Amino acid sequence: MRKYEMLYILTATLTDEEKEAIIAKFENVVKSSGGNVEKVDKWGLKKLVYPINYKTEGYYVLMTFESDVNVVAELKRVAGITDGVIRRLITKA
Repeated sequence: MRKYEMLYILTATLTDEEKEAIIAKFENVVKSSGGNVEKVDKWGLKKLVYPINYKTEGYYVLMTFESDVNVVAELKRVAGITDGVIRRLITKA
């Protein structure tokens, strides 16, 4: 298993419950396929460098996890179809 980091930005208009549900959703994707979530670091609301879809603020979350390569593809797919996710980036740590 390799170590990865996933940084994603959620829309600022989501409620706290909706944000927590999305964060738990990504954690469950990793855990259900045999991976291990080491840390979820919530950076909070920050101003975007440039507007994305006419939004100027976003809620940043960094998740550090260990998993197989197949999980990365599944996380990309799930993040792409999840409402409220503005951007996501997954890299090897």
